[in-house]
Amino acid sequence: MKRFSNQTAIVTGGATGIGLAVTRKLAGEGATVWIFDVNEAAMKDAAANCAAEGLAVKTARVDIADESSVEAGFRRVCEADDNLSIVVNSAGIVGPTGIKTDAVSLADFEKTCRVNLTGSFIIAKQALKALLPKKYGRILLIASIAGKEGNAGMAAYSASKAGVIGLVKAAGKEYAESGVTINGVAPATIKTPMVEAMGAAQVKYMTDKIPMKRCGQLDEIANLIAWIVSKEASFNTGFTFDMTGGRAVY
Repeated sequence: MKRFSNQTAIVTGGATGIGLAVTRKLAGEGATVWIFDVNEAAMKDAAANCAAEGLAVKTARVDIADESSVEAGFRRVCEADDNLSIVVNSAGIVGPTGIKTDAVSLADFEKTCRVNLTGSFIIAKQALKALLPKKYGRILLIASIAGKEGNAGMAAYSASKAGVIGLVKAAGKEYAESGVTINGVAPATIKTPMVEAMGAAQVKYMTDKIPMKRCGQLDEIANLIAWIVSKEASFNTGFTFDMTGGRAVY
């Protein structure tokens, strides 16, 4: 099924992890996907591997926490292609983990929020500017179950992702009649390089909270995201979808 034929998508953080899984999924269903990432080596490898599979994937070095960098990235895509209709913000950082709030430095807290929350705002803002004139589009921001419930030892990350959920709610309502939907996904622990880089105790703490007692898989979240950004999800906006193996049932 080619749900995304003649559509162009931007996937931030698309060189690895969830972003790469989403890139492959959308491109596999006909989209031309632009990866925005700061890791140029990983982007080059991802694009080469996708090209070998016959997938249309392009790259641009973009720092989502830098508005001028994001503006330049969107300008490059829009000048090259008039079919942009999907923007998925998957880029993010974990920040300090396994330590209590009183031990988190202000610099680390602000850096985490700068990338995860401010970056989400910048991407959403530029996506809206590009998509609103078309009167159609899909914007998807990846949040986290930590933003709903808070993860002990991850105060900065939890706070930043709670902000993403609030951003989705507000912006979704603001543009509900525009033809552009704005939604989020709040995953629990997904087996990604970012999670594998955490301490074993922190990962166990998070996984033990999941009733299914396992990590989510990349194809599972990519499948959900593909539906949310498809034309099929026409009556959903301002909502953050659960992807937690039963942890969050509200």
